[in-house]
This record gives sequence, C-alpha cells and structure tokens, in this order.
Amino acid sequence: MLDPFIQTHKYLIEHVQVPMRRQLMDEIDWSDRLIAIKGGRGVGKTDFLLAYARDKARRLPHEAPGETLYVNFNNFYFSQHSITEFASEFVKKGGKTLLLDQVFKYPNWMHELRVCHDKHKALHIVFTASPVMDLEGEEARELQGVVKIYNLRGFSLREYLNLQAHVQLDTYSLDDILQHHELIAREVLSQVRPQQYMDAYLHHGYYPSYLENRNFNEELLRVMNMALEVDVLIIKQIDVPYLNKIRKLLYLIMENAPYVPNVSTLSEQIETSRATTMNYLGYMQRARLINLLYDEGKSFPSKPSKVYLQNTNIAYMNFARDITPQDIAETFFYNSIHSCHKINSTERNAMFVIDGKHYFDVKEKMPVRTPIRPTAVANIEYGRGNAIPLWLFGFLY
Repeated sequence: MLDPFIQTHKYLIEHVQVPMRRQLMDEIDWSDRLIAIKGGRGVGKTDFLLAYARDKARRLPHEAPGETLYVNFNNFYFSQHSITEFASEFVKKGGKTLLLDQVFKYPNWMHELRVCHDKHKALHIVFTASPVMDLEGEEARELQGVVKIYNLRGFSLREYLNLQAHVQLDTYSLDDILQHHELIAREVLSQVRPQQYMDAYLHHGYYPSYLENRNFNEELLRVMNMALEVDVLIIKQIDVPYLNKIRKLLYLIMENAPYVPNVSTLSEQIETSRATTMNYLGYMQRARLINLLYDEGKSFPSKPSKVYLQNTNIAYMNFARDITPQDIAETFFYNSIHSCHKINSTERNAMFVIDGKHYFDVKEKMPVRTPIRPTAVANIEYGRGNAIPLWLFGFLY
C-alpha cells in the first residue's frame, strides 16, 4: 500500500526546485506532533513541505526510507481509504513523520487527524491548511489544544532581495526600524540597493511562481480563481451559482481599492443582502485576496474603514484603472505590517496606528516639511528623523 507513495515522495524531493530556505522553516518547533501550515494560494505550501522533507533527509542520512512521507490527498486512493487506516499502516512499517497536503479534501479530516494524534504517540503530522479554515474556532474544536498553527506568507521584500541579489539580509523588528532606521539602511545599502528591485517586487515578487517559466499574470489569475473556487466556495460550502456574485464583488473592489467601501451599494451591485456581502468580504480577506482595515476597537463583522487588496501583485492586476503610486505604497505598507502586527485606522490625524501605539503615515514622495510622526516614504533610499524608507518595512519577516 505504501510503496507507490514512497516512490512519489522520493521523486518529488529529488526534483523539487526550492530557490531558498524560507524563514518560517527555522521558526517552527518541529518537535510538536500536530502542525498546521496555513497560507494563501500560491505562496508555496507544497514546496515548503517538500523542502522540509529534503532538508530532514540531508540532516538525518541514516533515517530509513519511508520514515518521512509526503502525501497529497488529491490521490484517489483516499476516496476508499481513511486517514487513520493509512496512518496506522505507516506507523506499522516504521513511519514517523507524515506530511499531508490538501487534506481538507478528505471528509471528516479534523476528527481523523485527532484520532491519529491520540492513537500514535510517536507519530508527527504536518499538514497544509487554507487560511479560510478557522483552526482555532468552534468548527475545529477537535483540534484545539493539540494543533500548532504557523503562517506561510508570500515572499517579503527581504526574501526577494536575498534571492535576486544573492545576499543574506536579516530581518528587523518594528522597534528596530523606528529607533535605528538610519543605521539599518546604511548596513543594507552596503550590500544591495533595494530601490533598484522595488518595482519588480511590487509587480511580481510576492508569489514564488514568478520564478517559473510561465506567464505570471495568467498564473496569478489562476491562483486568485482557485482561492475563490476552492478556499471560499468549497471550504465554506457556498453553492456554485453564487460564485459569480463573489467574483463580481472582488472586481468591484479591484476597481477602487484602496477605498472606503459602501457596503449597501456593493450589496445592491451584486444583488445580495448586506449581511451576505459582509460575509463575502470576510471570506476574501481570510483567503488573502483583500485586507480589511478597521478603526481601533472594531473588527469583523463591523463595516471596515477601508479595503485594500492583499498585496501589490494583486493590485497591479487591476484592469479597470491605473493604480496610483500612493495606492501601491499604502498596499505594500499594510501587507508588510499586517504580517506581524495589528494595524488599524485611527481618529487621530494619522493614516494608521500600529499595535495601538505607533501612529504612521505613508507617502509616495518625501514631504516638503519634516514629518511630525513616523512616515514611510516610497521614493527615498535613506531616511532621517521620522522619514523612514518604505522599503525597510519589507524586512519585518
């Protein structure tokens, strides 16, 4: 039963093209027995599992073949066989680590993972998960207390620079950037000029698929449609006839974002209720197609104060209008900050508040007057005082 899976695993780890080690690889506590890798479509979850398997094989050359096994639940085998049955056979043959991809396609998968966890005390399971799945809420109550959840994001600007410029740049915390951005910029600029790579990153650097020999725009369209058709429609169990309404809603957002949405008008345009429109917005945010910005103290299902596209690569897919440099700067800043911090709009005279204490502005160009608060500026390499180069916020992860 296991041999075909072992052969597939062997072939995949020998042929997978992983251009660099993702930082998340070193942040995970691999001793945990049940690990979820959540990530939007196209950010490299499958390659991440295979890279871990290959790295593990190199670190432990004496590990017996089959002790670690990658399994994709697209395999029709699982239409007639259960996860628990497969895991039991795997453990019986000396297996120790299962890497499960697309496991959500199996019915009752959460319950079976919990059974495997409780039954096989020496078995480690790592599985990929859609960000639409609420693994910490009521619908995943069987996994609560046993699953450790990690988020895999698209390439940060730092990761993109490391790959394209063949450098090894470190991450910096937000506090480091606020307090020492001039010193950090000098250190980075001694190795690479981020501004020379910035436009390319903003256009196509977030998704690893830009490295593949295919049309990037077509690939991104495929990723966006898969996010709607699988992550939203199938996982949230929405009837297929409603797909066109969700697609239309995303297009309406792309026509205007970043902007203050009129939810009632959007509801009329897609011919559904206000509550349903809000649910669709929430699903698209969780699928990592859009970002919803809320006032301090508010969250979903309240009306957002502003809607952004999730990253600048998606923003540049806008067919309805030319997106402005200011829009791109705000989208990049929001996505970079949102990866590690809580970001809100504020009633104070600032664009954003970070973690409830840092008030920020984002500017396309250096203001004529020295900024009175921290300001991310898109067109500068070096900063001074409260003026901080926008590119530095791409070093948070």
